Amino acid sequence: MVHFITQLVSNGGLIMIFVLMAAESAGIPISSEVVVPLGGALASGALAGQAHLDFWGVVAASSAGNFVGSLVAYLLVRRYGERFILGPGRRIGLNQGHLRLSHRLFDRWGLWAVFFGRLLPVVRTYISFPAGLSEIRTVPFAVATILGAIPWNLALAYAGLQAGNNYDAVERTLGKFTIPAVILVVVLIGVAYYFGKRMGVEERVLEKVAEPGD
Repeated sequence: MVHFITQLVSNGGLIMIFVLMAAESAGIPISSEVVVPLGGALASGALAGQAHLDFWGVVAASSAGNFVGSLVAYLLVRRYGERFILGPGRRIGLNQGHLRLSHRLFDRWGLWAVFFGRLLPVVRTYISFPAGLSEIRTVPFAVATILGAIPWNLALAYAGLQAGNNYDAVERTLGKFTIPAVILVVVLIGVAYYFGKRMGVEERVLEKVAEPGD
């Protein structure tokens, strides 16, 4: 996969960085830790025989891709509502209880959840979907998204710029921090899944009790 992405970015340049980062933010699990440092390495000119990219162009293309992909995911959920998530989500056990937990998260943290979500592994790929169900409006969501995307991409691109043709070392270095963060996120997701499941069951029980004639 890393080799495939390397070839795509090397051949497609800034446009491909934009496309890949838009796909990541729209829910497709593509690693920005591979794509953006590679763009930074191409900006350094250290990769012989490969296209030379502008450093700030890499930051702009990746951040714009994150912005567009996030906005697409957000607006789709905004337009089609809970059924957009629960339709495919029921295959993995999502129910109304999980959506209630999501509402509580955004009611409590609001735009901070969007901003910091852009900086967390796994979460940054999917944060726009529950945000679309929240009370957060489009413009504030867009601002929080781009403010979270720019520093992340700037750091990754700069790391790739400094690493040059050893840009893959950026991913290995980040892995030391990313793997524990992913484990923590997965544990938290598991806990949220469990409590969301319980809330969904309790909600169905209350609905049956409230039915006329029971």
